[in-house]
Amino acid sequence: MTPGSNLPLNTVGVTVDVAAPVRLDVSGLLLAADGKVRSDADFIFYNQPSGPGVSYRSGGGAAPDSITVDTGALPSGIERIVVTASPDAAGQTFQGIEPTATMRDAASGAVIATFTPPQLGAETALVVVEVYLRGGVWKVRAVGQGYANGLAGIATDFGVSVDEEPAAAPAAPAAPPMPPAPPAPAAPHPVSPWLGGPAPAAAAPAAPPAPAAAPPGAGKINLDKGRVSLQKNQTVSLVKGGRPLLSQVKMGLGWEPAFRGADIDLDASVIAYGPQRNHIDSCYFGKLSILGGAIKHSGDNLTGEGAGDDEVIVVDLGRLPAEATGLVFTVNSFSGQKFTEVAKAYCRLIDAASGEELVRFDLTGAEPQTGVMMAKLIKQFSGEWEMTAMGEFVKSRTVRGMVKPASQAL
Repeated sequence: MTPGSNLPLNTVGVTVDVAAPVRLDVSGLLLAADGKVRSDADFIFYNQPSGPGVSYRSGGGAAPDSITVDTGALPSGIERIVVTASPDAAGQTFQGIEPTATMRDAASGAVIATFTPPQLGAETALVVVEVYLRGGVWKVRAVGQGYANGLAGIATDFGVSVDEEPAAAPAAPAAPPMPPAPPAPAAPHPVSPWLGGPAPAAAAPAAPPAPAAAPPGAGKINLDKGRVSLQKNQTVSLVKGGRPLLSQVKMGLGWEPAFRGADIDLDASVIAYGPQRNHIDSCYFGKLSILGGAIKHSGDNLTGEGAGDDEVIVVDLGRLPAEATGLVFTVNSFSGQKFTEVAKAYCRLIDAASGEELVRFDLTGAEPQTGVMMAKLIKQFSGEWEMTAMGEFVKSRTVRGMVKPASQAL
């Protein structure tokens, strides 16, 4: 699986093993429709290994830790279970120790899918995958969202109370030389006690810097700091200041011929899907408006010459029908020219009201294919939308040939 992709679960129980070259602490959080835990009981880990419908199993260092989800036993109102991981060693990041999640049928042990989050670096905690309910069907999604502020960042994002004690934090380094000090770290632990591990002496030093080191919202990529430039497979949440953005956005797509004097005729499109990855409709040069005008196309550009966006697709997210939960933006070469003949292809998301560029993705590689999936917008249970850069090439000259591969990429 790749970041943002999902699969329907054909089994009631799924086990997620998370393995890495080093020992990891793996946990699961039960989330309600608002994306938050209901209480501390919804955090399942080594010190609280079982809860309603979710259980933790330790690999003892010789095997991966795992989280098992029994969707049939989950409490009413629980719509998502996120599986997280962090290195067991205090302060260690995921640089060079990328984990792999293996999803298995809990009954038979058969492998359903695997996922290795790409391009990890300074992250000290990670939401690896999530099991979620969509349209009455349980699915699993590859996430790969990193947090530079460890478990405190994950706790804050999912509604866990974090007890910050700024006055106590500077005093912590001075405590070890004093004979009575060793048992003290567990008491002023800056995170709720159930986030602590079985070895408080190792875990406590990593926690005090976390609240000061990361500004609010640092655990999740959003638009708080302004325009975001994505790399392939990266995802950004389209929120700013904790509030959803204005509902109308524009996706601008542009390209130039790779060879001077040559024209390049490409066609930008958007494909709309329902919660079961079912194709709803496609908007392209031959059908400039779909879904009651909620999605509109600017028209065909035959050359690719000139500055600015070559084609623009306007999406009124607020007017989309409820069943439209996924949009995939594609570019095709109807004339058969390959993307190795294209230069500077990009897509960018714009606030339609202000004209402000919010997110940009520059396609850095090219393959001798006639189609490319540039980006996707996925609606979350909270009503917010997330954009993921794709850059996946496909052999297809028309949007019709993109429907199936784009569905599989959701």
